[in-house]
Amino acid sequence: MSATRLLVLGVVRMYGRAHGYQVRRELLSWSADKWANVQPGSIYHALKKMTAEHLLEQVEVEPGDSGPDRVAYRLTADGDHEFRVLLARALADAPMSRPEMGAAVSLMPALSRKHALTLLRKRLVDFEAEAKQSRMLIDNGEDWGKAAHVSELFRLWSGIADTSHEWLIGLIARLEAGEYVMADDPGSSFGSPPETE
Repeated sequence: MSATRLLVLGVVRMYGRAHGYQVRRELLSWSADKWANVQPGSIYHALKKMTAEHLLEQVEVEPGDSGPDRVAYRLTADGDHEFRVLLARALADAPMSRPEMGAAVSLMPALSRKHALTLLRKRLVDFEAEAKQSRMLIDNGEDWGKAAHVSELFRLWSGIADTSHEWLIGLIARLEAGEYVMADDPGSSFGSPPETE
């Protein structure tokens, strides 16, 4: 899965229709160039590739101010489906250190509150299993023929898992308390897929 693919689909969906410059400007405002390495070239490449895959369609061409014309895109029904699948997969399964997880958190308001909570609770169960495994490796690593200093790697993994687990519990609590405007809330930017003409 590509964070760029998910982000571009999500921003086009959020706007209803958007051209590459709008997508780029929005993602820069999220600092996606830093945490997901989303560069202008990758945005335009994703737009063209997903248009060829029938996930996006061109809806209009705007004359450029002093450069090339701007092509506006919107999601097709297949594109909306792809967005929803990628978002759910990233929120429930992407490793915390991967940019896909950052993309999923950024686009999480496109889900209903109940769906987001279900996916995050699944992730919570996974974290608890990882934490248990890390503790077992720390306690038994030498018995399994691992060099003593390798236990520091297991401690690092355990620390990352513990911090991620704590953050996730907080996010779930905030969502349960009604924080953030989700897709099923009034005033949602992500409430429904764009209408097709």
